[in-house]
Amino acid sequence: MPDADPAPTRDAAPEPRTEADGDPMDLMEDEAPLAASASATAGAARTRAALRGGDTWEEAAEAIIDELGGQGPVDLAIVFADSLFGHHGPLSRRLQEGLQARHIIGCTGQSVIGSGVEAEDGAALSVLTLEMPEAEFTPIAVIPGVTTEDDLAGLQSAGADTWLIFSDPFSINTDNLVRGLQGRLSDIVLLGGMASAHNRDVGTALFLDGRAYEEGAVLLGVKGLRVRPIVAQGAEPLGRPLTITACDRNLVQAIGSRPALEVLKEVLGELDDATRERVGYNLLVGLAMDEYQEEHGRGDFLIRNIVGVDREAGAIAISAVPRVGQTFQFQFRDADAADDDLRAHLADARAAIDEGEVVLGSVLCACNGRGQGLFGTPHHDAAAVAEALGPIPTAGLFCNGEIGPVGGSNYLHGFTASIALLTAPKE
Repeated sequence: MPDADPAPTRDAAPEPRTEADGDPMDLMEDEAPLAASASATAGAARTRAALRGGDTWEEAAEAIIDELGGQGPVDLAIVFADSLFGHHGPLSRRLQEGLQARHIIGCTGQSVIGSGVEAEDGAALSVLTLEMPEAEFTPIAVIPGVTTEDDLAGLQSAGADTWLIFSDPFSINTDNLVRGLQGRLSDIVLLGGMASAHNRDVGTALFLDGRAYEEGAVLLGVKGLRVRPIVAQGAEPLGRPLTITACDRNLVQAIGSRPALEVLKEVLGELDDATRERVGYNLLVGLAMDEYQEEHGRGDFLIRNIVGVDREAGAIAISAVPRVGQTFQFQFRDADAADDDLRAHLADARAAIDEGEVVLGSVLCACNGRGQGLFGTPHHDAAAVAEALGPIPTAGLFCNGEIGPVGGSNYLHGFTASIALLTAPKE
């Protein structure tokens, strides 16, 4: 099975073609940030989403069931609960029963996200339901010390090209898990993130088909529903793409046959004062994932941290293992860069939607380092989705690490917005 060793948490265009109901501005009313609803239809497929706050899990769950239940069974419920609610098992069972959901997947978060809103200032529950009889779903729980290779055989036999994945940050090495799944199923897309909590004493939980798990990971294979990935890593490039000419493990020793640290100093020296001030301590690196591209732009680089320098050797240590000949570009991240990057990716996604395709909803996994702490205003990422794609049903959370593809391979990211955009033919 994929590596399950314990791991610590990470440091902290045209109009959209959608038939979602409502006005985007209705989703972003400041006077009621803990309530949001949206729905969308495409032929026989239907999605509905609701976010509701409450003093207890029962209050929030019953409000969700009142809003989304009572209209017959649903094929899938994607559930995100504020970690402060606790009682994760009863919550998962009550939602599966009350929504008549064939499948449930999700997890806890230190805050949850709904259609156009982010509930950072109060406990809430966010749920997206899907009715799509032709869709097929394959649930799998990966539990350290319990799950075997035979248990994971369903990954290959499911025939799913997209898997939603949520993991516990304390009991399993999510980075190794993602690498293992990538090796086992090379052509799949993984989208999701690591559960989060207000603090470790509160604890996290993972939801899968009426059960709550306190360790491991849960996955749901999706077949028969188109899922478009959006991975906005929130970085802006500096200088121009360069080539790594010498490296050793995670040390970039030479770029363009010159000491890497010398090249970095040159790039920083060419910046104007305003950009240099923005860069500050937010310097990053980008590694191109597809060397066959003639040009590399936004979204083509895997963004990783600079973790140290060797001044004597002129080398730079990064949180990745590069290779000689790989295209490399310095990057930086701040609120403006993260805003620009997300909006650019959303615009690209909107432009790629076919004329006969309807956006049914989105699952938004945003880093817990984003939100008001980064942008200074509430609802940033959720509002950006609504502004770009219309008032679509959305459920999500602030994660302890985000999962999504870059350059055809899946990775665990930080400070990222990873979005699963659900679409279907209009008729």
